[in-house]
This record gives sequence, C-alpha cells and structure tokens, in this order.
Amino acid sequence: MRGELLNVWGKVWSEVLVKLSKHKDAPTELFSELYQAIIPAPMMPAEPDEPTQYDEYGQLTDPNEIAAEEVYKTAIENFNTARSHYEQAVSGSTKARQWLRTEMPLYITSEAKALQTLEAVHAKVRDISGDELTNRYFKLVEAFIDKYSLRYDLRRPFSMHPTLPGIFARMVLNLKAASQSDAHLSSAFHEFEDALRDLTAEQTPTRIKTCIAKQTNFLEAIGQIAPNVTGNTLGQICDQVGTWPHDRIKDSMKNMYGFASNYPGIRHGGTAANQIREIEMRDLVSVCIVLFGFAPYLTDQINLEDIYTIEEVV
Repeated sequence: MRGELLNVWGKVWSEVLVKLSKHKDAPTELFSELYQAIIPAPMMPAEPDEPTQYDEYGQLTDPNEIAAEEVYKTAIENFNTARSHYEQAVSGSTKARQWLRTEMPLYITSEAKALQTLEAVHAKVRDISGDELTNRYFKLVEAFIDKYSLRYDLRRPFSMHPTLPGIFARMVLNLKAASQSDAHLSSAFHEFEDALRDLTAEQTPTRIKTCIAKQTNFLEAIGQIAPNVTGNTLGQICDQVGTWPHDRIKDSMKNMYGFASNYPGIRHGGTAANQIREIEMRDLVSVCIVLFGFAPYLTDQINLEDIYTIEEVV
C-alpha cells in the first residue's frame, strides 16, 4: 500500500540513520546506542519441567524428558551466543554499524513495529545527546514522511498520527485484502480497479459510468455476505445490516444506490428525464470516495481497529 512505512523501511537506513550519524553532535558510539534501542535483547529460554524418571545410574529414561533436556541445552547454547553478540554490539563494538544494518530488517515485520522503532530511536537520541541532534532526527524523519507520502503526521516531541488520506487509503487496502478470501469478491474488486485504470486512456462519460457501476457491484457483493443479510441488492442490504447509527446515514447510502440505478447507463437504463447533465470526472471523484466511505457499514470483513490505530492488533 502506498503510504505505509513498512514498504519503504529499507530506505530508513541511508536516509535517516546514516545522515543522523554525520551530525556534528553524533557520538562515536551512536550505532551501538541505536542497536540497543532497536534490537531486542536475547531472552533466556524457559527451563523444561523437572525430570521425574531416572535409571539406577541417575540417567533420564523418559524419551520426552530426554528430548526436552536436549532442546533446552541447544537453546541455552544459542542464547549464550546471542547474548555475547548483543553485549558486544551495545558496548561500543566497531561492528555495531554493520550488525545493525544487517539485523534491523529481521525485526521490522509490521507497520506497528516500524513506527515503534522510530519512536524508540527518538527516545534513545534524546537520552544520549542534546537538543540539536534530537531535532536533527525529528527533521530527518519528517522529511522522510514527506518524501514518500506516508500516511502520518509527525508532531513534537515525537509522535505519529494517522492522516485523513491515510485512513481512507488503509480502508481501501482492507477492502482489497478482504476480497482476496472469496473468488467472487476478488473478481468484483479487480473489475472495479480495471475500470478505474481505463480512465487513464480516456475520461469519457461511458468509462466513468462503468467505474461507478463496478464499484457498486463490489459493495453489493461484499454486503451480501454480511451477517443477517439475505438480500441481493444494495438497497436490501442497507435495510438488513443493522450497523447504522442513524437512519439518515442509511438513507444516504440508499440514495447513492438509487442514483447508480436511476442515472442512465450506470447500472440500468435509468430514467433519462432525471438526468440533469452528463456525468463527468468530478462525479467520479466524489461518488467513488463517498461509496467506499459507506463500506464499514456494509461489511464485517475489514479490520476497523487497524484502519486508524498504529498499535499492534492482537
């Protein structure tokens, strides 16, 4: 998805961290400090349950207990190796820079972790340096967000906040992801995307109508699988989903569906006498945004928490 930090995380190294290290106030051990802020310390493995079966020589006899001891022995060896490596990295090793660059991508596996990492780096820089280096870091991240059109607003002292365009973009991503679980939904969503792309070649009323028709078809398809829905049309779905906070919002969605059905050439032949003017690009922009804006009411297939929040969703 455009706007996701995770998609451009690989560029954080050169465009933020390396540039930060070149500031006059950056300490020589900066990368060791960043390693400690970003890479989690290794954790001691949990001990297996106390063995219960021994032979006359004091040797374990139960196969499961023997296996558990072997697994624990290997885990302890791996832990000691990881701990030694970690202690070298955070204590000023000249290899800390190389290790951090190599290992950092292994831990940044989600959007939330990427955001939490940027915040952790800010906290570390603030603790080990003065205002100039901290401000330099803030400016570098701010420029990074602007350069890649990420879906966040960065506020001082250092906190990320989703923007309205970002919220909308993430909702569309959720809709697309939800469509992948069903062949019919996937086809309907791809048909809408294809119709939208076709406008690049020529922005004709016919293509605009097709785009709106395909979008309403998709919403109809995803609405049909909502709980308690038995109807096949958007109008019926609106009456059955039971998610509306007020009837006027439901009426607004039904009126949008009525427009798509009544305007000549969108979903049906329509009523020519009701057409005030020919459809144009302003209608495409407005109608498509409004229609997807109603999507959270029509389906339970999207993660509403994930659309706004930036924390891990368990």
